[in-house]
Amino acid sequence: MKRGITRREREVTDPSEIIGILDRAKIVHVGMIDGDMPYVVPMNYGYTMEEGKLTLYLHGATRGRKLDILRENPRVFIEIDTDIVPFTGQAACQYGVGYSSVMGEGTAELVEDVEGKKEALKILMKTQVGKDFDFVDKMVGGVTVIKVHVSDYTAKKRPIPKRDCQ
Repeated sequence: MKRGITRREREVTDPSEIIGILDRAKIVHVGMIDGDMPYVVPMNYGYTMEEGKLTLYLHGATRGRKLDILRENPRVFIEIDTDIVPFTGQAACQYGVGYSSVMGEGTAELVEDVEGKKEALKILMKTQVGKDFDFVDKMVGGVTVIKVHVSDYTAKKRPIPKRDCQ
């Protein structure tokens, strides 16, 4: 089911603007369900955007709670935010925070093959630091790579309001 956002005037639909948000941000918050409890973990990410289809690449330890949860239930929710700028006003209701964000739901898949891990880690490093890196088999053997197929996402931007200086 596709859900829209409540504040339509803040919705971002321009693909280049969405890519800009993904490029500027460096952390994704990945929400999972552990039994009947939510579990959220912040992670570095890489991404690809092909014909409007968003895929995230994550990496981490070879064991732990996150992997246990994903093996049991691969459904996830992601939240990425950037451009965080608090602003003030004359009254309490004029205070707020400017931001840009991407949120969505998807399915996590553990990447098992060495070549798939190498490619995912290249994408992750390019997103994080803007440089190309090569990986050897031994390097990727000690990490788990998670590929998140984001099936539905929205993007949003709240600009800092323009006010007269008085």
